[in-house]
Amino acid sequence: MKDRIDQIRQVHARFIHAVVQAVDDPDLRIELEQALAIAEENGWTDAVHAVRLILAGRRDSEMLSGLDEEDHAIISGILEGLQNPANMPDPAATADPSFAAPGLAGMIMLAARGDVQGLQAIALMAEQMNAAGGEMAQVAAKFRALINGERDADQLTARMSNRSRSLILSILEELGKLDAH
Repeated sequence: MKDRIDQIRQVHARFIHAVVQAVDDPDLRIELEQALAIAEENGWTDAVHAVRLILAGRRDSEMLSGLDEEDHAIISGILEGLQNPANMPDPAATADPSFAAPGLAGMIMLAARGDVQGLQAIALMAEQMNAAGGEMAQVAAKFRALINGERDADQLTARMSNRSRSLILSILEELGKLDAH
């Protein structure tokens, strides 16, 4: 479980750092508020609400109740980072992509079914991955094909790095599990 929480925090390390830094810097709060507005529009309402409480000075663990696993990991990571910045994940490190596959597959499956929140979530994820560039952008470029039902591993992974190929194959495996249900 701790590994999973650490991986979630690593995926969102830049965001966690941005919130912790914005607590004491009004200029950074303005930039962060723009990102929060976009996140809220894309369905991250619980996490955004908790971040705004933190920015307003709240630090109690009660705000964690009712959050899903991902939001809980992020918000508790922010709170821990405020207490001791050494506890924050390294924004320069990369997360293990295998931990991302189930979540990405779930968003892809929802988007393929026409679920608006699923479409918004995968669009936001693709935007973040494109901004990261490199291997993550390679994977994000395949989301549309996956949403449209492409399942040919050779077609999807042509000319990809080993790491990108591994993530696509993990996503396909997770999609197979979801299709079986």
